Amino acid sequence: MAEGGLSQTRSGAAARSVAVDSRADAAGVAGAVSDVGASDVPDVPSLPGGPSGSVRPGVPEVPDVRQEARDLRLHFDLVDLRLIVNVAACNSLTGGAQRSCISLPAASTRIKHLEASVGARLLNRTPQGVTLTPPGQALLHHARLVLNQLEQLRGDLQEYARGLKGHLRVAASTTAITEFLPPVLGRYLKSHPDVSVDLRERLSSEIVRAVSDGTIDIGIVSGAVRTEGLQTIAYRQDALVVALPPQHPLDGAGPLPFADTLAFDHVGLHEASAIHQFLQQRAQELNRALRLRIQVGNFEGACRMIAAGVGIGILPRSAAERHAQTLPVRVVALADDWAQRQMQVCVRDRAALPAFAADLIDLLVADAG
Repeated sequence: MAEGGLSQTRSGAAARSVAVDSRADAAGVAGAVSDVGASDVPDVPSLPGGPSGSVRPGVPEVPDVRQEARDLRLHFDLVDLRLIVNVAACNSLTGGAQRSCISLPAASTRIKHLEASVGARLLNRTPQGVTLTPPGQALLHHARLVLNQLEQLRGDLQEYARGLKGHLRVAASTTAITEFLPPVLGRYLKSHPDVSVDLRERLSSEIVRAVSDGTIDIGIVSGAVRTEGLQTIAYRQDALVVALPPQHPLDGAGPLPFADTLAFDHVGLHEASAIHQFLQQRAQELNRALRLRIQVGNFEGACRMIAAGVGIGILPRSAAERHAQTLPVRVVALADDWAQRQMQVCVRDRAALPAFAADLIDLLVADAG
């Protein structure tokens, strides 16, 4: 029994020695560079009393040095984060490398190092391109947040650092871009000569997603669209109406259901326009087709075609009534609920926006008021 007790005492002392040495190893790892591999950490012997996790009472627990080393290896730089964002935007490692201004081999090596650091695959590679795995999507989300915060930092420091340029990403509906934004942006850019604006035309649902994931700073949406998780500011009200040529059969019928207009040829905007995509979706909901006779680039061109008898058109009231003052175009209300459109400015967090972005929101609200 004495011999057994002595053996057990020695075993306990050895365990304590292992614990002390392991802690020293961990401290050494903490002071090392972040590219220490798990294979560089020696195996830690199990404590007496069973496998890891079943430590006997009174025996100090040995820290998981391998896990600590893996945690310390988790390191990213801004080039890595921009590369992930660009690869996701292009669905291509080659395109992401080009947008990041690095070579393809360098991009591939960075992705491999990231995957080794994270301990999980970030990209699924296929002949059609690349897609992000769930860990890759998580990294993309945080990469966008980090890069957005850096852009906000640049904006906040503009007053103190000469030469820095602010960049503002705005997305809006067709109506907002063509009818309301030009004079506001004109005043804004004159008062902010060191800020550039990237203005995109998108569907309201796409704008909400873009603002949510941080790829757009300010969005202007129209109609009934879900904006949970975003801050919204009421902007303007507008409605979609039917623009008719002279003596059209629908003239004088009062508010018209959109379904009734589908029996006639339409004059529409180009396929990339948000209003075109919106009307196509409404027609598909009715299991009908939008009979496009001709597509043009702007509301003025649409009204001229309508006045010439080419077809009818669904346009914002503000545009239709303005052009009806100089063209023989009749404006009739749409009876559908979705035709009444409340515009809203939406952002992730207004208080977190850089000063130059907050200035544009203030101008938008003042202009609408």
